[in-house]
Amino acid sequence: MPLADKGAWGMYLLRKRGWNTVELLRRLSDRLHIPFARFSYGGRKDRHALTFQHIGIEAPRQPEIEEKNYCLQFIGFMGRPMGPDLIQANSFKITVRGLKEEQAQSALALMPQVQKQGYPNYFDDQRFGSFDPRQGFFAEKLLKGHFSGALKIHLTAGRPEEKSDDRQRKKYFRQHWKDWGSCLGLARTAFEKKAFAFLAQGAGNPLAMLKMLDKEEMAVYFSAYQSYIWNEVLKRIIRSLGCPSLHSCPGAAGEYLFYDSLPEKQYRYLRSLRLATCAAKAKMPDASCSASYAAVLEENGISPAMFNKIKLRQTFFKSFERPALVFPEGLACALDADEVYRGKKKISLAFALPAGSFGTMLVKRLFCDIMKT
Repeated sequence: MPLADKGAWGMYLLRKRGWNTVELLRRLSDRLHIPFARFSYGGRKDRHALTFQHIGIEAPRQPEIEEKNYCLQFIGFMGRPMGPDLIQANSFKITVRGLKEEQAQSALALMPQVQKQGYPNYFDDQRFGSFDPRQGFFAEKLLKGHFSGALKIHLTAGRPEEKSDDRQRKKYFRQHWKDWGSCLGLARTAFEKKAFAFLAQGAGNPLAMLKMLDKEEMAVYFSAYQSYIWNEVLKRIIRSLGCPSLHSCPGAAGEYLFYDSLPEKQYRYLRSLRLATCAAKAKMPDASCSASYAAVLEENGISPAMFNKIKLRQTFFKSFERPALVFPEGLACALDADEVYRGKKKISLAFALPAGSFGTMLVKRLFCDIMKT
């Protein structure tokens, strides 16, 4: 969409490192004295990488900001907010270091096959920061009506993208759960204070507290669970096709499964396959996919009817389709001596992916066997 000299939404290029997108936009909201609801973006970028993305602010042109870990640069106006639908592709530059010669050569040998037949378009670990291996998924607790369990996950499960003091505080809450006075004394955010005061009273439905969570937080929880179910369905389909030479590598919420090469029939099927994310009205493309979807829901104790029983207004499960395979465009690589780890090799990758696909998944595909050890 072309930029203009005038418009309701100012568009900016945001460069950052050490911040996740929502956290930084909240910081900018406070700094610029503009309500957070007037900020828009197309996707959440990783805290640890150096990232560039476009954001929108519904306000007159704001001054450019240059800080140590982020920069905000004005580029023009638009008549609408920034959104995922405006993203055509994402470009990546990734360097993998500390490789032995044989590891580097093995990855290079996979490049032609990856370009020819792609790889499974899984949601990567970044999507599962809200998943707690001890307690599970917040959204699954909601679906099953376990509101106390959902509230506990929100208050005690630290996320990788959070700052160290936030993770430590949540660890304390987990270790001292049900000692409400102690937890209330350490509570810092307004929600934590209200929640532990509520729990200390010992009465009432925890759902009342969950209704106080903002839309952004709830969207993170819901998208994490949809992504998990989608990944599990795709893995089950790949296994059902009898794909030869399958390899797995660990993930934050379950392993990722890759193929070396696909027979032509299986390749044509997966190449054209688009799978829907879970929701009440999710529609699978054929009977085989429907069976895989039903089996995954059953394994997790979920029925399709449960998606209609969410008692929260902030968000809901909305189904959308996602290609089963992804193909990196303009894939280029370079093998060099690693200047950081002496005696080792490094591989530099440059490529583009459609919006919504994860660049780190290509790394997992190429270095799957290394990541097992």
